[in-house]
Amino acid sequence: MIRIIGIVAVVSAIIVGMSTYTVDERERVILFSLGEIKALDLEPGLHFKFPLVNNVRKFDSRVLTLDIPPDRFLTSEAKNVIVDFYAKWRIDDVGQFFRSTRGNERNAEDRLAQILRDGMRNEFARYTLEQVVSGERLTIMGAVRQQALDTARELGVVLVDVRIRRMGLPDEVSESVYERMRAERQRVAQDFRARGREEAERIRARADRERTVILADAYRESEQLRGEGDARAAETYARAFGEDEEFFSFYRSLIAYRSTMTGDNTMFVIEPDSDFFRYFGSPIGAPRR
Repeated sequence: MIRIIGIVAVVSAIIVGMSTYTVDERERVILFSLGEIKALDLEPGLHFKFPLVNNVRKFDSRVLTLDIPPDRFLTSEAKNVIVDFYAKWRIDDVGQFFRSTRGNERNAEDRLAQILRDGMRNEFARYTLEQVVSGERLTIMGAVRQQALDTARELGVVLVDVRIRRMGLPDEVSESVYERMRAERQRVAQDFRARGREEAERIRARADRERTVILADAYRESEQLRGEGDARAAETYARAFGEDEEFFSFYRSLIAYRSTMTGDNTMFVIEPDSDFFRYFGSPIGAPRR
């Protein structure tokens, strides 16, 4: 009796296992009835089916990554570029996906890879090598994705994004590209140096002009001050001469003595009783001889 109960329990478990299935929220599900599609996109949770009549195929509904092996593409200059790129995609219409690929993700990826390679080949042929290297990557990727959207829709998938992982040049192209880039950088450097020298000459000329103007203004101001000083000195001398003519004459003679008798061997060829020595030996105020 116990054996019969155990057998019944095992058979019941098998029947229940064959009659139920679960759907995860990360899955897209197709329910088949005798090989034909009966239901699509069932809600997450526990579901029932008829054993041997119904079967279930599950597919990942998350965004998947398609890694495409590096390939060579020709630019408009017939230069080879090695491009390593990838794509992000997900199943959108699970029924169309099953009909076009028999539910095989590998088939879908192979067809997507070929579509993207054709798009990359067409887009790279529109640009020069310098444009491709310098900054047209996003434009190229956007155009490739746009071109592949309709074809991807026929597979029941959505192409989320296309990105270049790495881009390089073959050895035979790299040297010529680097040489051209080096020449371009040298040309830019020479242009900067020429503009720097030109600006330096302008600054130097402006500084020389300002220096000349400053010196001229300073000379004019110094001459003006000197003239004013001489005028005040003359005025002072005249006022002093008017107040005491004899003292003024004596003072001027002292200045003349100091200016002429500066050396140790000063020699004068002059009469001793000349007017130049009139204050030698005579007190101030004494009558002149």
